[in-house]
Amino acid sequence: MTTTDIDPPVGAEPGAATASTGASTDSVESDPAHHHGYINDKARYVARLRKIEGQARGLQRMVDEEKYCIDILTQITALTSALRNVGLGLLDDHMRHCVRDAVIAGDEEADAKFKEVADAIARFSR
Repeated sequence: MTTTDIDPPVGAEPGAATASTGASTDSVESDPAHHHGYINDKARYVARLRKIEGQARGLQRMVDEEKYCIDILTQITALTSALRNVGLGLLDDHMRHCVRDAVIAGDEEADAKFKEVADAIARFSR
C-alpha cells in the first residue's frame, strides 16, 4: 500500500481549511469558522479507517482460528502500512494547511506550528 491509496493526496488543494494535531489549544482552533485541513476528505479518511478496523478484526480472527504465524505477521505488516499511510496523509494536510497558515500569519504562531509539526514527525517516525 502506498500514500496514493487515498487519491489524490489528501488535502493537496491550495486554499483549503487548516488542520490540527489535536495537541494544540491555540485561538485558531477555538474559532468556529476554522476547519481542519482533512475536512474536505473526511469521508475518505473515515472509510479508510473503517477498512483498517476491519483488517484489525480479521487479525484477531486469524489468531482465534490459530492461523499460521507468518500469515498473521504478513497481515500485521499490511495493517501497519495502512495506518502509516493515513498518518502521512494527515501530516501532509497539517503541513499544507495549519503550518502554511501559521507561516502566513507569522510571529510566534509560525514558530509554535513548526515545533508542533517537528514533534509530530518525531513521534510518527518512532
